[in-house]
Amino acid sequence: MPESELEAVLTQARRFLEQQKRMYGTTMYLQQKLSDDTLPAAPSVRSTAPVAAPSKSAPAPVPAPAATRAAERPAGPKEPWHDAADMKQLNAKICNCLKCSLGKMRTKFVFGVGNTNADLMVIGEAPGADEDAQGEPFVGRAGQLLNKILEAVNFKREEVYIANILKCRPPENRRPHPDEVEQCEPYLWKQIELVKPKFILCLGLTAAQTLLKTEESLTSLRASVHNYHGVPTYVTYHPAALLRNPNWKRPTWEDVQKLRKAYDAAINNN
Repeated sequence: MPESELEAVLTQARRFLEQQKRMYGTTMYLQQKLSDDTLPAAPSVRSTAPVAAPSKSAPAPVPAPAATRAAERPAGPKEPWHDAADMKQLNAKICNCLKCSLGKMRTKFVFGVGNTNADLMVIGEAPGADEDAQGEPFVGRAGQLLNKILEAVNFKREEVYIANILKCRPPENRRPHPDEVEQCEPYLWKQIELVKPKFILCLGLTAAQTLLKTEESLTSLRASVHNYHGVPTYVTYHPAALLRNPNWKRPTWEDVQKLRKAYDAAINNN
């Protein structure tokens, strides 16, 4: 092939990969290798997620996945926050982030809150108006309801760690855009790596689909226990959705009861 034609082909290929990266983030580049090497997961547990989060000790009730995806770093050169040894260091290194347009709009950077050695990590979608004003996740009406949900199954807010996919509030609380998730989600991966939770609870469809890299419905996701690199992951409704539709409170109660039962079984077996 003439050199000019080869260069044209390479240029088209680079453009295609950049388009795919903007749409789907960095995880797509591992897809072919994973499909070749990965064995089917155990029927009741799904193995997904792009970054390793080793657990403090493997919970007995949930079988290990047949294969675990390799850990990823965000595309591009290594950044200072990658080597953060604890949450305080991580927050200090990313709290002035301006990688996406949301950084210029925020009132406060909403890092996360709670026990940095928690056995349970709760993950939501993004800060709202109250969170943007106070710099803490889940402090408005939805946060008050979340506290009640946790208390109903004997968890205190200060015992768990709470974070969001995004650290800055999207305008009008709209759903996060793919480029915003691509820039911000690696911070969450690092938080999970530092906390090393034994269980994860995803609140709402956006948080679950983003963390688990799936397009399944909330109904389908709620029906299964998922596996985020060895960490049993449960999915339920976002508290803000319960404020709009109280009929969903009953299934949410059932979801967190399942989580609590598995949590107690894991703790008792260790």
